[in-house]
Amino acid sequence: MSLIRRGNAFDPFSLDLWDPFEGFFPFGSGGVRSLVPSLPRTSSETAAFAGARIDWKETPEAHVFKADVPGLRKEEVKVEVEDGNVLQISGERNKEHEEKNDRWHRVERSSGKFLRRFRLPDNAKADQIKASMENGVLTVTVPKEEAKKADVKNVQITG
Repeated sequence: MSLIRRGNAFDPFSLDLWDPFEGFFPFGSGGVRSLVPSLPRTSSETAAFAGARIDWKETPEAHVFKADVPGLRKEEVKVEVEDGNVLQISGERNKEHEEKNDRWHRVERSSGKFLRRFRLPDNAKADQIKASMENGVLTVTVPKEEAKKADVKNVQITG
């Protein structure tokens, strides 16, 4: 598992993994992407694993993200911070190698890449992120800045 800080601009539209027009157009199997080649290409394998389930809770001390990544090693998962306030969690589960003599009866486990991005609130200390993995659950802890307490001053009333 690696924690990487990057400076690329956050593009919320780059997360579009599902193309509702895929295979719809008779002049190409690329769907909308055949019309607009600059759109990123994805496969059905990627889309199958793209929805990695992630919980985000806020405690008084930190923002805590928990991601289900069963079967992945920590080396196969990346935790990155972009532009100082965008947390990106990504990884890839490779398809199982098929032998010529193998006969599959059912394939239900998904494979492919996943990518999730979260814009962190202003009180997040993105430079102090900690990540750990145990039993197929990735836990990312983003500490929060202490809330500034209002200075209360007694004002003497004259008059």
